[in-house]
Amino acid sequence: MFERLLPDLVVNSVYEIDLQVLQERGVRGIITDLDNTLVSAKTPLATPSLIRWLEDVDNAGIKVVIVSNNNRTRVSRFAEPLGIPYVHAARKPAGRAFRKALQQLQLQPEEAVVVGDQLMTDVLGGHRMGLKTILVTPIAPGEEGFFTRINRTLEKFALSRLRRAGKWPLERDGGNIW
Repeated sequence: MFERLLPDLVVNSVYEIDLQVLQERGVRGIITDLDNTLVSAKTPLATPSLIRWLEDVDNAGIKVVIVSNNNRTRVSRFAEPLGIPYVHAARKPAGRAFRKALQQLQLQPEEAVVVGDQLMTDVLGGHRMGLKTILVTPIAPGEEGFFTRINRTLEKFALSRLRRAGKWPLERDGGNIW
């Protein structure tokens, strides 16, 4: 029942994602969440280290699109200076935003991964679309909004079930079940 919440890879931050491994697996696009995945929810612009990482992603031949449940103002203010396409008010885990992101990337689901900090939105939404998923540790969990706090409560329940079943990736293969 909870298998759709099981990420394909678990990392502490986007900086731990091995871009060479993504290339080897045929990944040509990253669909990424914004808040608490790339920067904290209260960080308006990309940090210098994130800009360097995005340059590395581009140099690896991997395209990026941001898919966020946040509003246009927040997402555009962050994405436009970087020249990154985005989908705002995504209503993840609904599939519409992921389909739109794949269209923007001009890729098929098997050519892209979803990167995010939430099981209930990013991982579930990605898996519903047939995408591989990478779960990152939230950057600043204390800055989360009301609905995210509700999702975190549901995540704790799901995690306890996955752990009891021995399926949580942190407990096998160093977090990588891909």
